[in-house]
Amino acid sequence: MNNSKTIEDRVFYRIMRRKSPIILRDDFIDLGGYDQVGRALRKLVQKGRIVKIGYGLYAKAKMSSLTGEILITMPLPLLAREAMKRLGVKILPTKAELEYQTGQSMQVPTGRLIGVNNRINRKIGYKGASIYYERAAS
Repeated sequence: MNNSKTIEDRVFYRIMRRKSPIILRDDFIDLGGYDQVGRALRKLVQKGRIVKIGYGLYAKAKMSSLTGEILITMPLPLLAREAMKRLGVKILPTKAELEYQTGQSMQVPTGRLIGVNNRINRKIGYKGASIYYERAAS
């Protein structure tokens, strides 16, 4: 009996053991080469076990019990904030969040705008919903 596991099996096992819903391609660099890990992640996306939300950025997925559709395990704004933390980007409150917290505005921020201290060129999104960035004063 052959007990050797494919790189896809090892990647999926490691994903399931993670507490964080965010998966970076770099998390698996010790399992194989860049292309091998990429192929394994692409296969897991095709099987619906994870979803791609950005370049080299994946999230855990679950199947909807109502529609059978593949869904992310957390709302996109929370996933994006978690991803920014994992990437080492400092998150700051946006202008709209500050105005809402101080009572200057009654408009509730959607969370799709994330305040950052540096320039970000990364796109994060899922099923047409995208995250945008605002350069916030630190």
